[in-house]
Amino acid sequence: MQSIVNFVLELDKLKTVTRKTRPLGLDRYENSAEHSWQIAMLAASLAPYAETPLNIDRVIRMLLVHDIGEIDTGDTLVYAEGGWEERKAAELAGAKRIFGLLPGPQGEAFLELWQEFERGETPEARFAHAADRAMPVLLNLANEGQSWRENGISHARVVGRIATPIREGCPALWEYLEIRLEEARQKGLFGG
Repeated sequence: MQSIVNFVLELDKLKTVTRKTRPLGLDRYENSAEHSWQIAMLAASLAPYAETPLNIDRVIRMLLVHDIGEIDTGDTLVYAEGGWEERKAAELAGAKRIFGLLPGPQGEAFLELWQEFERGETPEARFAHAADRAMPVLLNLANEGQSWRENGISHARVVGRIATPIREGCPALWEYLEIRLEEARQKGLFGG
């Protein structure tokens, strides 16, 4: 029991990992724990739009663990360029440390979910990636491009980073977003 308590208390640190997007109507930036919860809810809500049958419970569990390594590394803006191999190696080390707090089989199961998300090879992982990439876009569209403008992120950079994973994971979501991103470009909501 103590190992589970230690694990859950370690997870509390995810609330201190600040991201670059603000929650709607707030002046502060969201944290990675809020992000993980919100994309899990997005994925659950989008399940009827999946192209193939999914184990949505697996998707949700994957989304709840996908940013755990950020407790040790911090968050990286999804539109960052370069250095991804080093960041992902550091996140893996963090995930192994944190999931290692649990008894063997439990920790190993969470680590496998984390790695499945990272590989992006299963329909569940691709769907989870679509939700993960879409949520910052949805918040930016609702916030008049807040983090895009603050960080000098161009329309081309956003589309270049998110189009493929969203299209591969949930084509209907990409069809929805593609139109809104073009409207945002025409309104001047991007930086760079």
